[in-house]
Amino acid sequence: MQDSEGFLPVGDYKVWYRRVGGGASEGQQIPLLLLHGGPGVPHNYLDNMAQLASETREVIFYDQLGCGNSDQPDDDSLWQVDRFVEEVGQVIRGLGYTKVHILGQSWGGMLAMSYALTQPGTIAGLILANTVSDMHLWVSEANRLREDLPAATQATLLKHEAAGTTDSPEYQQAMMEYYDRHVCRIPMPDYAQYALEHIGRPYYVMNGPSEFHVIGNFKDWTITDRLGEIKLPTLIISGFYDEATPKINEVLHSGIPGSEWVMLENASHLAHVEEPELYFATVNRFFAQVEKQ
Repeated sequence: MQDSEGFLPVGDYKVWYRRVGGGASEGQQIPLLLLHGGPGVPHNYLDNMAQLASETREVIFYDQLGCGNSDQPDDDSLWQVDRFVEEVGQVIRGLGYTKVHILGQSWGGMLAMSYALTQPGTIAGLILANTVSDMHLWVSEANRLREDLPAATQATLLKHEAAGTTDSPEYQQAMMEYYDRHVCRIPMPDYAQYALEHIGRPYYVMNGPSEFHVIGNFKDWTITDRLGEIKLPTLIISGFYDEATPKINEVLHSGIPGSEWVMLENASHLAHVEEPELYFATVNRFFAQVEKQ
């Protein structure tokens, strides 16, 4: 299989990409474009999705502007949903694709839906993994899950959030108790740990200091009332223990016409890390369904 990387222009900056797969002389299938989460969590935690590549299907990773191998400009005005939506189109055009499957994980799913609503005509199939259509619902569910943490942990979180000291080691340690339950329930592999240790500025500007303390500029983001406009083959994937809870995914599933929802029973937010065999089999089955139409 082929494996190459490079940079594409996005406005005045450059974003990094990697293409894995393809190379067969015939029978090429629709490529898969991966949209990572965060915003600002670099692509590395998705690295095992290279297993979806073959000699006939390319898988494209890229680091969104502001993180990873891409440019990281010191300009907080760039970290807006609409700019990232434009970036997706620039990447697809820059790589010369006319049709792609898109898999968006977490924030990447929010971005994928936002891009789909521009009716670009470039999406063959849409995979929404561990994501949400309304940030108020996300915060409400995160705080519900947080209530199950030990009382001392909750007190620590509240203390530092009130004091504005969420960068303290004590807060970070308390936060990890939530992450261990609802983000990744197995020992985190090195490629995923690396991504979480190299989160870019967009996360803190758009989201905030943690998954449940959302005070950034997309805290009021919602597209729930527009889900019916997404008339594409759509697969929704979540984990039973996911911070993207069943309530969140039911909104997606009921809102997107004809969508399919698969919940992995032994997984949380990083379902592709926790249950990779079932996850990739589910995605490949979806590809087969879409491509036989």
